Amino acid sequence: MITMYGIKNCDTIKKARQWLDDAGVDYQFHDYKKDGLSPELLDGWISELGYEALLNKRGTTWRNLTDDIKDNINERSARALMLDNPSIIKRPLLDTGSVKVLGFSVTEYTKLKF
Repeated sequence: MITMYGIKNCDTIKKARQWLDDAGVDYQFHDYKKDGLSPELLDGWISELGYEALLNKRGTTWRNLTDDIKDNINERSARALMLDNPSIIKRPLLDTGSVKVLGFSVTEYTKLKF
């Protein structure tokens, strides 16, 4: 089963979901705010993708952090930050079962084998 992870009201999530719907792709949506985020799931993503790739440094959540937190971020502190506030994770995260794609790009989604 294909799963898209993110936050329902995110504009990028809306675009990605519309693309999947238009392409007839069957998927489930996992909303961090409604469905939560388990430490085990996050640990798997960190292991596979790296915490740096997962952190959304362009969003409001990151910009609202103190400079001390931003300047001293490491894997452990990033993990805690993402568990406490999953909205700081880059969106969407699409898990096809064989590959994980961060962010939304029509070009990248078109390359996927659904």
